[in-house]
Amino acid sequence: QLQLVESGGGLVQPGGSLILSCAASGDSLAFYAIGWFRQTPGKEREGVSSISSSGDSTAYTDSVKGRFTISRNGDKNTVYLQMSSLKPEDTASYYCAAVFVGPLRVDVPLSANEYTFWGQGTQVTVSS
Repeated sequence: QLQLVESGGGLVQPGGSLILSCAASGDSLAFYAIGWFRQTPGKEREGVSSISSSGDSTAYTDSVKGRFTISRNGDKNTVYLQMSSLKPEDTASYYCAAVFVGPLRVDVPLSANEYTFWGQGTQVTVSS
């Protein structure tokens, strides 16, 4: 059973940067598309970014394009979300999620209902 653990959240000033990590155990992430999602109280979970099992394809929601970068490290079985030029509206709980697609696929789903496995989340607060 795949398990995901996020880390790297915290308090950062507007314009600052953070790197979120999503470490997996129980299976190799090489067979999974991985997504990052965020959620604030009273709102639906929003797809932020995703990366294919091949690592060749990525997707971003419009509000983070040019500021966030998703990547994966197969040796560490970890996916990262590098966030820069952070804004107060980026404040949320951030979750990573995985869906089994097989190796070397280019699928980059950004809808929460397409994902099977979820981490517990990490809080990101952007405030001065």
